[in-house]
Amino acid sequence: MSQQFDVVVIGGGPGGYVAAIRAAQLGFNTACVDAYKNPEGQPSLGGTCLNVGCIPSKALLQSSENFHAVQHDFAKHGITVDNAKIDIDTMIKRKEGIISKNANGIGFLFKKNKVANIHGLGSLKGRQGEKWVIEVTDNGAVVDTLEATHVIVATGSSPRPLPGVTVDNVKVLDNEGALAMTEVPKRLGVIGAGVIGLEMGSVWKRLGAEVTLLEAAPTFLGAADQQIAKEAFKTLTKDTGLDIQMGVKIGNITVGDEISVAYEKDGANQTLVVDKLIVSIGRVPNTAGLGAEAVGLQLDERGFVVVDDHCHANLPNVWAIGDVVRGPMLAHKASEEGVAVAERIAGQKPHVDFNTVPWVIYTSPEIAWVGKTEEQLKAEGIEYKKGTSSFVANGRALGLGHAQGTVKVLADAKTDRILGLHMIGPMVSELVSEGVVAMEFKASSEDIGRIIHAHPSLSEVVHEAALAADKRALHG
Repeated sequence: MSQQFDVVVIGGGPGGYVAAIRAAQLGFNTACVDAYKNPEGQPSLGGTCLNVGCIPSKALLQSSENFHAVQHDFAKHGITVDNAKIDIDTMIKRKEGIISKNANGIGFLFKKNKVANIHGLGSLKGRQGEKWVIEVTDNGAVVDTLEATHVIVATGSSPRPLPGVTVDNVKVLDNEGALAMTEVPKRLGVIGAGVIGLEMGSVWKRLGAEVTLLEAAPTFLGAADQQIAKEAFKTLTKDTGLDIQMGVKIGNITVGDEISVAYEKDGANQTLVVDKLIVSIGRVPNTAGLGAEAVGLQLDERGFVVVDDHCHANLPNVWAIGDVVRGPMLAHKASEEGVAVAERIAGQKPHVDFNTVPWVIYTSPEIAWVGKTEEQLKAEGIEYKKGTSSFVANGRALGLGHAQGTVKVLADAKTDRILGLHMIGPMVSELVSEGVVAMEFKASSEDIGRIIHAHPSLSEVVHEAALAADKRALHG
């Protein structure tokens, strides 16, 4: 006998579990099917983001930054620490404890909101009357059959494979392996200088590894505003010590006691020899095992579920959100889509604006932005004005010992409406939200310039950049 539900969500990541909770809050009998297991073989909610992505990487970044501060920064405060050491096992256990706490927290929220938590791989089997049939398997065996009026596909994404290279998470690592190394490699190679590559490279560089990143793209952080990207490149190579090679063409990779990576740069053949290699060249949508072909669920040429602006797929009452559909592969984007879909099922009319999705790279200093870059505005022929301000003279940043970085405000030349906010500096992952709120409320740079910002605070640099856009900066 099949279990009956109003809504079944396939996938328990930041899009899926949030969609399930919101659907339950709206009065729907809801289940969430999730197949992820932790290294101990136990179910663990939260998807890639919580288990092997966003959350554990931030834990390791903080540990590595603390170790670096003890070695290089504390003396400036009059604090001397001799022979500082780091226990990698303890660092990894701390990371795993954070994952466990958060995963258990999602389980608690499911109980609180009466969401049925079903472990296994969910697969669409077809329609039975007005219901969709979902088969749940675990280790290849059918463990449950569900029927649902609505199905939300939130199956996320997986690391994009590099042809000719096998990821064993011993010598050649993906994001999961990069987060679980038990010792610091002497030489670490990273293929891909995107978010994952930069963050993981930063972690192991601060812990003592020699880190080289090989990136195929000719432009560093091509999606970011290039003024900020150029400053980031300079900071990450000069201060952090990352060796970032742009515009390379990867050749043969040989794995033995050492890993040899042949590549071409500027027409010259070169070889990188490392002890460990991280492959981080993007991600691909998870649709294997979903049953898409069997039920006629439309996928595009890249494997994404095709959806309209409301996240509705080509089949009745089938929705899809997050990494498995178009748009940025960001946890917070997935969560907002999940909420919106649950509310649309309830007859509401929510709105998700991709123009105000914030982006963050958690290096040190952090990089964050929202809205249009200067390059995009030029390409689109939009007249704009800009204001910039630095953290160099900011009292709070100086007190923290992180007085480096820039904030840049872009506003419409005629209306003064804010079109973009771009920054590199301390805690800009938090500061970027001011730009998100401002853009959602269609604020002008003058609005930000006339809002009182606390002193001393890092947010004063945003204030000063907004003033600069109107050519009335007070401290620059």
